[in-house]
Amino acid sequence: MPSSRRTLLLSSLLLSSSPFTSAFYLPGVAPSSYDKGQAVPLYVNHLTPGIAAQDDQLHAVLSYDYYNPIFHFCQPKDGPKDVRESLGSIIFGDRIRTSPFELHMGENETCKSVCEEVTFGPRDGRFTNNRIQQAYDINWLVDGLPAAMVSLDPITHAEFYSPGFLLGTVDDNGEKMLNNHFDILIDYHKVAGLPSQETKYRVVSVLVQPASRGNSFIESSGQVDCGEGGSPMILSETQDTKVVWTYSVYWRESDTAWATRWDKYLHVFDPKIHWFSLINSSVFVVFLVGMVSMILIRALRKDIARYNRLDQINLDDLNGTSVVEDGIQEDSGWKLVHGDVFRCPKSPLLLSVLLGNGIQLFVMTGVTVAFALFGLLSPANRGFLGTTILILYTLFGFIGGYVSSRAYKSFGGEAWKRNIVLTPLLVPTMVFIWFFLMNLFVWAKNSSGAVPFTTMIAMVLIWFVISLPLSFAGSWLGFKSQAYEAPTKTNQIPRQIPPPAGTLRPIPSLLLTGILPFAAIFVELYLIMNSLWTSKIYYMFGFLFLCYGLMIITTAATTILLVYFMLCAEDYRWQWRAFNGAGMTGFYVFMNALLFWATRVSFGGLTGAVLYLGYSALIAFLVYILTGTIGFFASWAFVRKIYGSIKVD
Repeated sequence: MPSSRRTLLLSSLLLSSSPFTSAFYLPGVAPSSYDKGQAVPLYVNHLTPGIAAQDDQLHAVLSYDYYNPIFHFCQPKDGPKDVRESLGSIIFGDRIRTSPFELHMGENETCKSVCEEVTFGPRDGRFTNNRIQQAYDINWLVDGLPAAMVSLDPITHAEFYSPGFLLGTVDDNGEKMLNNHFDILIDYHKVAGLPSQETKYRVVSVLVQPASRGNSFIESSGQVDCGEGGSPMILSETQDTKVVWTYSVYWRESDTAWATRWDKYLHVFDPKIHWFSLINSSVFVVFLVGMVSMILIRALRKDIARYNRLDQINLDDLNGTSVVEDGIQEDSGWKLVHGDVFRCPKSPLLLSVLLGNGIQLFVMTGVTVAFALFGLLSPANRGFLGTTILILYTLFGFIGGYVSSRAYKSFGGEAWKRNIVLTPLLVPTMVFIWFFLMNLFVWAKNSSGAVPFTTMIAMVLIWFVISLPLSFAGSWLGFKSQAYEAPTKTNQIPRQIPPPAGTLRPIPSLLLTGILPFAAIFVELYLIMNSLWTSKIYYMFGFLFLCYGLMIITTAATTILLVYFMLCAEDYRWQWRAFNGAGMTGFYVFMNALLFWATRVSFGGLTGAVLYLGYSALIAFLVYILTGTIGFFASWAFVRKIYGSIKVD
């Protein structure tokens, strides 16, 4: 995916009704007010790939620095300066810098050159033409708003602002035309409630209409001819090409209030699809939970009643006569394994470590989505979402350590030192190494999305200084706490397990368990993937919040049903089966990524394929841990409940 969005997927893991929508994009920063004629800075960001209009495909994943010499964009006279960014913004790939464009509030400018004429060599022309073919977007920022192009919804035919504008276009003959002129249209709003002698203005929207003008030139007197109405600018791939970068600025007064200026940017593509998906998932979950409840409650009530009645019969008082109670002579069904169901699972240390990290992901994801739902993660604060994810996951290391150690203690584990060390190190180290390897490919391609080495060191320091001590403290508290006592005693000798049959065999049962939670989030996941890989703003956190809740319920219900059928088949090895069955949702997430690749992606290069598959696999792994943890704890609560309700010797 675009490196500017890859980390957002690590977490993993969104109601377009007006209360939810408006809540998200409430401004997160104080408004900037300008006097008439005051300079309004225009900042530039990286170039990102988009969906090519000619085939509706994504052809690239790498982003490039705006001031990469190969593009020959004009620089400020004193050189570009970095604009302060948040940690999340840096990791997302943002590279925001100053620019030579001169904007003054309310003052129109027509046909100005950005700098002197520049020269594209044959190699630069080929590279830039390839980026035009791949539909790369230029990204600017004015007063925190992204410069956008007007787009048309193909279904509703509604106009909306799409952040970024094309580096160039491809005509019907396949000719690549470089956009070297920019008409900048800025809407502003007068600040209300000020004294009559004082007038302030605020920026409420930024549009850019790029154009390709091949016969623009700068006269000896310094005057600029923008070449309007002439031939397009086509970069030669065999000889040098002279290019003049020009722009015009037009200010337009608008009734749009500053607080609602993001409305035009946050467009819902065919909201009926979202509502249909949500209603469909809700009906599916209600049906599933109802079915599970009906099967389990009726069956369990009958089973528990029979077992308890049978236990009250004293066969010794019947002079050896065989007495049948309701046609039952001895225990049957899931009660048979009461002496083995709480037996320590295989690899308890690994399972407890995964559970600790899974609960850490679970709480972090829920809190992050809730914050976004209530408008605390505004798009005006670039990178704030990523920063929040990192901070929350780091702080919730205490919860991860506590859950891991207490689960391990309940399993009867004795290597408590290894548990304390591995809980905060195993999964984060695997993720960091994988992320680092993917970042090497980005570095090799000289992409701006490569996370700086110093930033990676800072992330490691944050982890060791904050998360590691918190995890150790949580683990210490967990081991000091009492283990969860099993409601039944465990036999010394394990009973034999009958061979599984039908859908209770490992592979079919895992595949069936994981596909149901995935079905509840499939449509929304596709929309998220489309938004993330094409560097667009995703803001429908109301839908995400509800889909996340539906996924939790579905995961718990299907895993409980799997465990119940396993116990009825006298297979007491439910711990790993529950974790892996629920975690199989991650496998379907990866399959969905492959489907997206087959239908919307056409890289045509090794680097793009490696990055896409690598990050998709990383996302699937995190989803595996997250959903596996949900399924395990739901099953653990279920097993403790049913075996605590029967009388056993």
